[in-house]
Amino acid sequence: MDKALLSGSMGMLLLKLLSEGDKYGYEMIEELRKQSKNVFELKAGTLYPLLHGMEEKKMLTSYEREVLGKTRKYYSITKEGRRVLKQKTEEWQEYSEAVLRVLALEG
Repeated sequence: MDKALLSGSMGMLLLKLLSEGDKYGYEMIEELRKQSKNVFELKAGTLYPLLHGMEEKKMLTSYEREVLGKTRKYYSITKEGRRVLKQKTEEWQEYSEAVLRVLALEG
């Protein structure tokens, strides 16, 4: 999969995952991989800078929780994050429908 296609949509996909409940990093990586049937193989080195940037833009908050003796950092979507998710989803739907219309043209 072309990395340029992925980079523009990854924030939206992470917000969508978090709109379903708080998650920690590895959990997001696994959920994306599973839901996309292995198309999205996100690395931690890609995920965490995205999450930190989204947190700086107030789309996410984070907190730590101890689970089975390990401290994990969980991320939670904010009201701003939900607003951005709605906007990005609408933009993606408009874009993908336009692409499909062009691809459907018969030469």
